[in-house]
Formats: sequence, C-alpha cells, structure tokens
Amino acid sequence: MDFEPLPSAAGDATADETPPGRAVCSSGCGRPSTVCLCPYLPATPLPTSTTVVVLHHPHALRRNPLSTLPLLARSISNLRLIPGRRLLPSSGPLIPNPVLLLFPSPGAADLASWCRSTPPAARANPTLLLLDGTWRQAKEMHAASLPFLSSFAVPVSLPVDCGVDGDSMFEGELVVKKEPHKGCVSTMEAVARALRLLEPEGRGAEIEETMVGVLRAMVAFQAEHLQHRPMKPRVKMRKKKDIKREEEMKRDARLE
Repeated sequence: MDFEPLPSAAGDATADETPPGRAVCSSGCGRPSTVCLCPYLPATPLPTSTTVVVLHHPHALRRNPLSTLPLLARSISNLRLIPGRRLLPSSGPLIPNPVLLLFPSPGAADLASWCRSTPPAARANPTLLLLDGTWRQAKEMHAASLPFLSSFAVPVSLPVDCGVDGDSMFEGELVVKKEPHKGCVSTMEAVARALRLLEPEGRGAEIEETMVGVLRAMVAFQAEHLQHRPMKPRVKMRKKKDIKREEEMKRDARLE
C-alpha cells in the first residue's frame, strides 16, 4: 500500500479531540480510547482485486476532522492515496485497466449498469479512482484532472438525486456530515458500495459489510458526542456588499 502518512484521529477537533491525559489507542485506530474503533476494524486490511486510488485535496486530512481516509487505509490493503489538486501523468501510473473515475458528473454511467454490460474479463482487476475533499474542492479537482483522465478513464457514479437534499448525521446512520444531495456519500461509503459491485465471487458484499460497520460505528460515536455537546448559535455570515452599504450609510449620517 502506497500512501503518505495519515494523521491519527487523536489530532481531530471534534469527538476525537485528545486533551492532555486522555488515553489514546496507539496500537490500532489511533483514536481516543472512549471512541476506539478497533473492534470494528478488520484484524488486517482486507485484500481486494480492485486497486483503489484516492486523489485527496491537501486540506482533506489536516482541516477535516471527519475525514474517512484514515479508516479507509486501515480497512483495505490495495489502496493508494495521492495528495494534490489534480491528476497529471507525473502522478504515477493508473494501472491495471480499466480505470473507473467514480464521480457524479453529468456524463457518468451508473456503476451497476456498467458492471452488468461489461464482460467479466473486461472489468477484471480494475482501478477505482475517487476524489476526496469538500464537494466544492472535488468539483474543482475533477475539472482540473479531466484533460488527463478523459483520454482513458471511464466515468461512473453511484445513484445521486440532485433534486433532493441530502441527509444529516442525525438522519442517516452512515452520514458523516450534511450532504448536498440524496445519494452523496463519504469516500469510505463510496468505496464500500463500489467494491460490492466490482469484487468477484461475491466477496464484494463481505467487504462492503465490514467497511460499512466501521463507518456506522464512527458516525454513532460522533452523533452521541454532538447530542451531549452544548451548541452555540451559528453566527450569520454577512455579505461584503451589505457591510459596505451599512458603513456608507453610517458615514453619510455623520456628514449630515
């Protein structure tokens, strides 16, 4: 497995925040002992015939305490994480073929339909490519990488309904954070759902079940933490033009 070192969840600033003196699981998940996920993680990362490649935004790990990449790296072995804002030929070879770009773009084929219509020999040992970051970052990374990827990658997606708002953490047991649309999921869940379809001989369902179990436990810990955490009212963000207009009105009032 080839990836840059992942920060442990002990550095997170939410349920995983670790003040001095709090016990941390140092032998497995790296999370505080009170929210340890080791009982849910596989004893060793699961092998897959699918090579999973994740291009993750440089801020995806350091500024997102709810990133699922650390758990993904401890769940499957055939994984490669690439930090960056776009994929280039210098990013490294994306082999073996086919390369499936999993992203809900307008021209993407439904992954399940692609699997049904593609002969087993033509979809053996695929590379599954995902983009990790906020949805805005992922869209920018997708646009920046298309000049390179469009010549060989097959665009696929999981079902997404852009006409329906996505669930929040309190409305779905696998929702890490509020999603923009129904069907938008975390990177961990997207990989699990895709592997269920791509892995041969029925192994996909077993892998999906294990990965979903880890994610479900993480979300449950986080939801419980938020339910017992006093929430401060969110400060309403003001537009710059409104602030400027208000300052001009005050200035005009002083001149009168």
